[in-house]
Amino acid sequence: MSADLAPLHPTPQEPLVHVAYCYDGSLEGLLTAIFKAYEYRENPEDVMRASQLLPRLGQTVRDIETEVELALRVQKGIRRTCGQATFDAVMRASLSDDPATGTIVYRFVRFAMAQARPHDCAGCRKRATCPGPGAGARCSGKNARSVLNDLAHPAVAPLDRLARAVGNERHRMLQFLRFEHLENGVWFAQCNPSAAVVPLIMDWFSGRFNTQPFIIFDENHHMAGVYEGRTWYLVDTNEVTLPGRASDEKLMQTAWKRFYDTVAVEARYNPELRRQFMPKRLWKNIVEMQERIPGKELERRPPTRPSDQKEG
Repeated sequence: MSADLAPLHPTPQEPLVHVAYCYDGSLEGLLTAIFKAYEYRENPEDVMRASQLLPRLGQTVRDIETEVELALRVQKGIRRTCGQATFDAVMRASLSDDPATGTIVYRFVRFAMAQARPHDCAGCRKRATCPGPGAGARCSGKNARSVLNDLAHPAVAPLDRLARAVGNERHRMLQFLRFEHLENGVWFAQCNPSAAVVPLIMDWFSGRFNTQPFIIFDENHHMAGVYEGRTWYLVDTNEVTLPGRASDEKLMQTAWKRFYDTVAVEARYNPELRRQFMPKRLWKNIVEMQERIPGKELERRPPTRPSDQKEG
């Protein structure tokens, strides 16, 4: 067991067998639940968000209050013992909407921490040049095998699936997020992702916008990312009250729709492929997929080369 996950004090009661942990849905809450499992010496059957937990027959529910200090200890322990890449995968997976997210992350962390126990370096092919202290040391070199590669293990494959799905949703938001300019100078974008990926895209858009303030509102997860020109932060909110659009915003949206229709190639029109790369659930927040401009529907273009002209 890592020192960061060591109990703060002796367990005051007997460990429960059929127990479920209920947390608030945040990454900090999930990491706190993992710490409490080590502290109470319990192996919960389920670790779930309060809004999604349905206790099994005869199961005891333990409500876990989020403690940032304990969450930071778990975060530090995972990073030091398993590496930054492992913690990044845990963080991405924790943002999934899958009801089993908490249980999957908990079981993975248990497995990863157990696999990172000290081992004998005698069989390592890099032992001659390794600066480590020798036998019984924990390997920290570049050739150390990551637990994320053990996809055949039942604790790793589900977490890898969640982390990849969240990563794919983040990529879609980078592609299909559309901003509109407000009269107060702020840029605003509304989205409806299938995972709470706003924390994963704020750094990217902050670099793109530089000193221009913007707001990204996730209507599915009731979360807004606010960038003030230097730093960004997250706000839990059910709705955002906004001023009107800038005077030229309607013109710019019309121009963008016209450009989208103009560059379309009718011969390569493939609605099924478009829905595959641009899910239809996102269309309501994508400018070019909203109402069409009257009189600007896609029309067949006249041939421009002499060889394309039909002889009479």
